Amino acid sequence: MCPRWARRDRCSFEGSCAEVNVSSWATVLSCMVLLCTGCNSNTPEPATVEITSARLRLTIERTATDPFLQRFNLTMHVNGANGCASSTELFPDTGYAGRRNVYQAANAKIYVVGQYDARVIDSLSCRTHLSEFRHLDREVIFVGSFDQDEYKHWTYISATQRPEMPFEKR
Repeated sequence: MCPRWARRDRCSFEGSCAEVNVSSWATVLSCMVLLCTGCNSNTPEPATVEITSARLRLTIERTATDPFLQRFNLTMHVNGANGCASSTELFPDTGYAGRRNVYQAANAKIYVVGQYDARVIDSLSCRTHLSEFRHLDREVIFVGSFDQDEYKHWTYISATQRPEMPFEKR
């Protein structure tokens, strides 16, 4: 005989009550797993590149701000070989606009360029400042990009792994 809380099918045998209960628990558990895999973690996700020619380590940390939507805060950390260091908040990723292209310019400068902002890093002092796009040199070398991979993990992709991807004009 089935307990009161067990569902009984009109066409089932008396002994199938446990199967129905196991099946419903498996369904609930499967739904919970699917829901959790769709959630963004608010644990910072760092990606780092060593730019040896500039003697600089550049890390951009991505932190989710919404559990379900593609919304992230981005923080850039700069560490120089001479011991200098700095951090700055970048324009947030408000929906698939988080990619940052990295360029090496003249005079020991590194550019970190996003869809909506551009940062200039002095590799000698690690100082970072916001710049207008029109003030950036055009004669630069593309180094790579901070972007999400095919699994939506934040990573650094070098110029040898993927060619430069220009930003859409909006």
